[in-house]
Amino acid sequence: MDLSFTLSVWIHTILSLVAIVAGFPVVRDLLHSRADGPWTMTFLVTALATNITGFFLPASQFLPSHAVGILSTILLIVAILARYAFDFTGVWRWVYAVGMTLGQYFLLFVLVAQLFLKVHALKALAPTQSEPPFAIAQIALLIIFIALLIQAIRRFHPQP
Repeated sequence: MDLSFTLSVWIHTILSLVAIVAGFPVVRDLLHSRADGPWTMTFLVTALATNITGFFLPASQFLPSHAVGILSTILLIVAILARYAFDFTGVWRWVYAVGMTLGQYFLLFVLVAQLFLKVHALKALAPTQSEPPFAIAQIALLIIFIALLIQAIRRFHPQP
């Protein structure tokens, strides 16, 4: 594994990993109609910081990771509004569930892509990320998160 990162990449990576770890209990809480668990604020802050720091990493052109970062940032800001400005009223209940679940999905989507870039054994399986092992990993992740998203929308009914 290549660990020769710059300081900005280390900061971005650490923020990403903290957000991913925090995102698992956040999604679990959605499935149990909870929105104010101790992990929620950690997830929101670190996921947004991950997105923002990602825009400052060296890149010679606009990359798919930039598009994911923009979309994720928009979803997380809308989730914050759904929670703190609209208090889950009306459609804002499911908007919050969608934003938080997709926020975690996008972090994991990028993690899988980075693992296939940085871990030599995975890179050997899919050197251009267009080979079946990469597609299988991303499709499996997508299927899992579609199921989680549907369940989060159905089950998330927090108390006022």
